Amino acid sequence: MKKVFYVVAILFLASCAKQEQGFLPENTVATGNSPETVSGTESYSGYEIVPNEAIIRFKPESTEGQRNAALTALSANVLERIHTNAMKKRGDKEGIFLVRTSLNAVNAISKGKSDEAIEFIEPNYIYQHTAITDDTYFANGSLWGLGNTSSVYGSNAATAWAAGKTGSRAVYIGIIDEGVMNTHEDIGANFGVNPFETAGNGIDDDGNGLIDDVNGWDFDGNNNSIFDGATDDHGTHVAGTIGALANNGQGVVGVNWNVTMLSAKFLGKRGGTTANAIKAVDYFTDLKSKGLNIVATNNSWGGGGFSQALQDAIERANAANILFVAAAGNSAVNIDASASYPAAYPNSNIIAVAAITSSGALASYSNYGATKVDIGAPGSGIWSTIPKSVKGLIVSSYASYNGTSMATPHVSGACALYASIYPGANASAIKNAILSSATPTQSLSGKVLTGGRLNVAGF
Repeated sequence: MKKVFYVVAILFLASCAKQEQGFLPENTVATGNSPETVSGTESYSGYEIVPNEAIIRFKPESTEGQRNAALTALSANVLERIHTNAMKKRGDKEGIFLVRTSLNAVNAISKGKSDEAIEFIEPNYIYQHTAITDDTYFANGSLWGLGNTSSVYGSNAATAWAAGKTGSRAVYIGIIDEGVMNTHEDIGANFGVNPFETAGNGIDDDGNGLIDDVNGWDFDGNNNSIFDGATDDHGTHVAGTIGALANNGQGVVGVNWNVTMLSAKFLGKRGGTTANAIKAVDYFTDLKSKGLNIVATNNSWGGGGFSQALQDAIERANAANILFVAAAGNSAVNIDASASYPAAYPNSNIIAVAAITSSGALASYSNYGATKVDIGAPGSGIWSTIPKSVKGLIVSSYASYNGTSMATPHVSGACALYASIYPGANASAIKNAILSSATPTQSLSGKVLTGGRLNVAGF
């Protein structure tokens, strides 16, 4: 069957422009014309970006007058000041600013780079998930990527299970993606709550600026509804691979029989942006600082160019001992030579994942890179959980997808499994264990750092 790319269009921020220039209180959004009224699209170095928007970090020593002068020179208004708890705890007193400019974004960025008040200015990139779908019907539920019988190239999770290594609800994985159907029959029991928030009281109990973020937060829609219907299939599919339930007589099973998952939705129907990706990464970093055992985030998305602001957010996660498991991308390119972000960032907490098929081949669509991509994992013909609309009702269902998006949660699941066996292991130890246990694979030799594929049998 011909492969059909599962395409998501651009999503602009729901925050709005102010008519006057100036600075807003932290983590607030201006009001005015919706960004969706901006016509056309823009690109920057070949990457799709939000038209007429930019992300700015001002120099700490710059004055308010210099900052306002810079905004005036760029014909820009502040849409939002992003100053997360994770930033503050790392000593960042400034945060970053999302601005709207009447100029072409590329021109504004070029002009802003020489302004003495600006530390950096960059695009608000558009990201898409990295899945391909070739069959939307649940047929036989063959989970070659987890077992060790249907294909010798799976992750050998079944061997770990046979040894009693099935995960732990004390281990948390953050899913930065679309939303997740947390009521799905096969993942609901492994979906968690933010223990620092009280449901339904209309109060920001944990002081992160988000009210009633009990199961996570929707940074796309700016609300606490992490599931918005059948279009949230990609995030739900990812969740099933990490932690679908075992021994319940239905559906599929995840790398972990027991795990706790939370959602930070930033991909919507029209994609996701750098600004919202930063907030999603920092969301989990902040929860970790409060004592929640978040071991890793799953990041099955990409598409933007280099962002210093996003790299900084990933580094804050690194400082908090959170692994950032990233899809290598589906463009069949060497990302050592042609970088694909976020997989290609140099942060030491990143595990970048290529996709292999059930025959052990590097998937034809998968990106690779002997220094930027760490490991291969099952990514083609991966059955997992999805929501499905039937006569207007959303029901639990299953589908087979292809992509580095599907390989990535196998590795995120492996992070959780290892952490359940060795509760004191830090991010560096978990990453080292996963990479050092990779099974040498001919198709991956010279293509990924380890030259091998995921193997959890020896955990």
